[in-house]
Amino acid sequence: MFSVPDQASDLPRHIAIIMDGNGRWARRRLLPRLEGHRQGAKAVRKAVEYCRRRGIAMLTLYAFSTENWQRPKSEVSGLMELLSQYLESELDELHSHDIKLMTIGDLGSLPHGLKARIEAAIDKTRDNSSMILNIALSYGGRRDIVNAAVKLSRALKSGALAESEVTEEMFAGCLATAGLPDPDLLIRTGGELRISNFLLWQCAYSELYFTPTLWPDFDESAMDQAVQAYRSRQRRFGKTSEQVEAGQGAI
Repeated sequence: MFSVPDQASDLPRHIAIIMDGNGRWARRRLLPRLEGHRQGAKAVRKAVEYCRRRGIAMLTLYAFSTENWQRPKSEVSGLMELLSQYLESELDELHSHDIKLMTIGDLGSLPHGLKARIEAAIDKTRDNSSMILNIALSYGGRRDIVNAAVKLSRALKSGALAESEVTEEMFAGCLATAGLPDPDLLIRTGGELRISNFLLWQCAYSELYFTPTLWPDFDESAMDQAVQAYRSRQRRFGKTSEQVEAGQGAI
């Protein structure tokens, strides 16, 4: 299991990002949608570099949802190719900075060549421990919860688990993110005010940050604004402000 590095207590350990706005970025410039996704890949590099320099232990990026398969086939195939190119161009640098690559979602639905490249990248960085870059591919939060429920139901049916033994922690351990910290900060770019089936269970107590900035324009300064907004908030987890201020707020 990955051990989360120590860091400043007022920084998020885990940032999750819904990278929205690539298509609109391209449309405003009269460019093909795929060009927006290419520029979005450059923003991914900036986000990873920001987290690495600030000592943020984990970054999860919503790269492709279960619903995104409904997009035009040409766009889907272009996105798959861009992801393959990203792995080819960035893997050595990720590895040199001791960054562990992980994925959540249904890799079996991806093209065979891309799936093999992802698995090779995961294997190469398996022992890295300074930071996690977690990419959500063909991922859906509802499907994640259903899969976890099926796992528990099988254990209950077989008698390996009693109903009285089922806990929230046990359920979380059946999710795709088992063993990983929940996001402290969820960022969505592009101006939409929803989380679009992303980490539904895991984001129960995440701080939410919405920005109109389109993803290709979301640079390190924009990331810093999001982190500063996070640092300005008081996380109470159901307790009162007085309890938190008295040092009873951590869970």
